[in-house]
Amino acid sequence: MVATARASRAVRVGCRTGGMLGGMYRERASCVPGAVVWRRPGASPGAALRILPDGCMDLIWVAGELMVAGPDPVAHMGTGTGDPAGYTGLRFAPGTAPAVLGVPAHELRGLRVPLADLWPEARVRRLAERVQEAPDPGVALEEVAAGRLAGGAGQPDPAVQGIVALLREGTAVADVADVVGLSERQLRRRCLPAFGYGPKTLMRILRMDRAVALARTGVPHAAVAARMGYADQAHLAREVKALAGVPLGILIA
Repeated sequence: MVATARASRAVRVGCRTGGMLGGMYRERASCVPGAVVWRRPGASPGAALRILPDGCMDLIWVAGELMVAGPDPVAHMGTGTGDPAGYTGLRFAPGTAPAVLGVPAHELRGLRVPLADLWPEARVRRLAERVQEAPDPGVALEEVAAGRLAGGAGQPDPAVQGIVALLREGTAVADVADVVGLSERQLRRRCLPAFGYGPKTLMRILRMDRAVALARTGVPHAAVAARMGYADQAHLAREVKALAGVPLGILIA
């Protein structure tokens, strides 16, 4: 059986209540601008996990280790750890994680890496001990990120929010470039370190994320396609299959 993690924006946003109740996925708004803290139970050892792309990066506490999930261009397939403590993560808004992590997003595209591969091992060990001992690992993860930003680790590209907003609305890449005062080539160079991929890929991912969320509310697929700006239902089906790896019907079943 394949479980879908970070399955849809509808599920995620609808659960911003904090904590893990009844063994379900839960999330809450974070004190880190634009981020959310999420928790979900651990899957049984070897269970397949399908992680849908959403334009985001995560700092994750799992099995006593700090991990970083890079931006996924397509669905990422993982396996359950069997850890009864489950997973706790801090999901950064698109384009904001590189300022905290100090690593361009495209270097982590499609990867899951230990934080110790990016930061000094001794420092990560101290942070891991602090998260382990914290009453709430999510709060501890927030403190890690907030400390980096307060310590001058860097700030997100000021154009990021505008780029994301325009692409989420379905604005053509050429028009986005005009609005932010860049050529299309310059826009792509700006997007790679911030998001991990170019603006066209990010737009496709953001649109699919919204389409899956809408489909989960019971809206017919043809209507989803029309509202989200796909050419037709077949176009929607092809995009979901290409990015998620399975048909839309399976994702929302």
